[in-house]
Amino acid sequence: MKVALFVPCYVDQFYPQVAIATLEVLEKQGVTVVYPTRQTCCGQPMANSGFEHLATGCNENFVESFADCDYIVSPSGSCVLHIKDHLHVDGAEEKTASIRQRTYELVEFLTDVLQVKTLTSRFPHRVGLHQSCHGQRGLKLSQMSELVAPPFSKTGQLLGLVEGLELVQLNRADECCGFGGTFCVAEEAVSVKMGKDRVADHQAHGAAFITGNDMSCLMHLDGILRRQNSPTKIVHVAEILNAW
Repeated sequence: MKVALFVPCYVDQFYPQVAIATLEVLEKQGVTVVYPTRQTCCGQPMANSGFEHLATGCNENFVESFADCDYIVSPSGSCVLHIKDHLHVDGAEEKTASIRQRTYELVEFLTDVLQVKTLTSRFPHRVGLHQSCHGQRGLKLSQMSELVAPPFSKTGQLLGLVEGLELVQLNRADECCGFGGTFCVAEEAVSVKMGKDRVADHQAHGAAFITGNDMSCLMHLDGILRRQNSPTKIVHVAEILNAW
């Protein structure tokens, strides 16, 4: 199995330790991981801002970089969902369709493809799980509370395999943090209030760490925590799965 590691821009620039943790988690599962060095932005920021036509170069480069891999795995639900739903290159419809089907978020890949049942990781802390909107409602990583259906969480399932980790129960497990990409710029006040509410839910239940599948959401929450001088820290799920 040849797996290509897709590292989103903001992870590469601000949280490289998350990319490293993702690589090491995959390698611990016996996966051969390659890193296409010509990869760059997936084009999501332009597309979400209404300028999808400016992402043509990003789309073409993504297809060229990842065309010959069995799977493409990334520690970012929002970027993965963008590729799954919006990757398009004129004249290469069959190739792009294949790439969309082979692209996975890290937790999705571990649970659905590798079907991981045991881990060697250890993280002896109280942890609150933030379910990002893209992962929950787009990738179906967890159940939506508005549906009358049995609850599940693929991320929670993996965290339950981590030695010493205590997953806290939140009042509103699937509430948006308010980041929303460019939403946090266009609607700053609303975004901040939503983030404060999200942080407060974790703090009220004694979470020492807040984790999730998207560093973009966690970055937003981290900014609020830092301004509050809160002892609560953020950590990507890949870092927990790789901890010992």
